[in-house]
Amino acid sequence: MKALRAQTTAEVTMTLRRGETLLLTLGIPLLLLVFFSEVKIVASQGAHPIDTVTPGIIALAIMSTSMVSLGIATGFERGYGLLKRLGATPLGRGRLLAAKIAGVLLVEALQVIAICLVALALGWNPGGGSTALLQVIGACLLGSLAFGGIGLTMAGRLKAEVNLAAANGLYLVLLLLGGMVVPLSVLPGPLRAIAEVLPAAALSGAIHEAVGAPGGYAGCWYVLGAWAVATPIIAAGVFRFSGD
Repeated sequence: MKALRAQTTAEVTMTLRRGETLLLTLGIPLLLLVFFSEVKIVASQGAHPIDTVTPGIIALAIMSTSMVSLGIATGFERGYGLLKRLGATPLGRGRLLAAKIAGVLLVEALQVIAICLVALALGWNPGGGSTALLQVIGACLLGSLAFGGIGLTMAGRLKAEVNLAAANGLYLVLLLLGGMVVPLSVLPGPLRAIAEVLPAAALSGAIHEAVGAPGGYAGCWYVLGAWAVATPIIAAGVFRFSGD
């Protein structure tokens, strides 16, 4: 347990010390939260903009850390041979992966707390009480599994530089199609149909639905659950600890 705790602490510390990671995991989500809460770019379906945008920003934060931050960092660690060396230590591969997962969850908890505090200061009024809180936590855990599986799948197969480009490109696509800052309702029909089966829109929709904000849609929890099961299995099957 000491080795696991030490590695988890190291993972969180390294994440918080990287300036580019802080920009991705906290800077961009908070900037978008403040901007879209004050500037009404798209229709908010009768709700206050902050009530509509906050659930999507929470989903964005989960995607940023679970897929992009974890995936890029792991890809470079694999490319440099660090993962292989750590896996051969008494820590072992199992506890190494457990430490990475625990580190991601701790960082995400800090992100969500920061986003909620800023949103509440801006006038956010979530509904649903304790039931909604439990549903949001459940959605975030499922989203972490789904996006973590995607990030580790790419990190475990692609060269570090290719993985960096792929993760950032996918991040932008899912940001636009995820109902996080642009509601799915404004997308053309065929594009919306595609978006609704992607994990970003499913996570955003589940959180919107949990707090009673516009943006949820039928089946979002089932889609999110399917991704949460499928992507970790794929990642476990294809991941390689050593670089190419």
